[in-house]
Amino acid sequence: MMFQVNDLVVFGTHGICKVKSIGNLQMYAADEERLYYTLKPLYEEHQSAVYTPVDNRKTPIRPASTREEAIKLIDQIPEIETIWVLDDRQREGKFKELMLKNDCTGWMQIVKTLYLKKQKRLAEGKKNTAKDDLYYSMAEDLLYGELAVALDVDKTKIKNMITKRVHVEENI
Repeated sequence: MMFQVNDLVVFGTHGICKVKSIGNLQMYAADEERLYYTLKPLYEEHQSAVYTPVDNRKTPIRPASTREEAIKLIDQIPEIETIWVLDDRQREGKFKELMLKNDCTGWMQIVKTLYLKKQKRLAEGKKNTAKDDLYYSMAEDLLYGELAVALDVDKTKIKNMITKRVHVEENI
């Protein structure tokens, strides 16, 4: 699928981006024969542009969620399965796999799982592990950014919407 200038896309760990231009790059490391997307991440202030070949097969790039898709995902939160894995390494592997899929449902699974786990641990007077907090933060950032753009609201409103729909009814 070829994107057009001004399309909103989700690219790897950069999250939601706007396609600023498409063309050849006059840069040292760029193949002069290839077409590249120049992307502007919407929520990475330190990142002015990201360049990726149009025919990139390594890092997933997809169209950003529509308003309807965002609403449907939020409405499905109670049915989205949590994915708790007791073994720290296996859990990290599962979370890493979901992050790399570049998919809102996977990010939502991580957010829901770790939100519920964090609530349970806080009630027990414990803290989350640093790795769990890292994946929670990464998944939140990517998910909330994409949903905020789709619904044309601030990211903090998305966080409130999500946490209201995640019920502490499951045992993790």
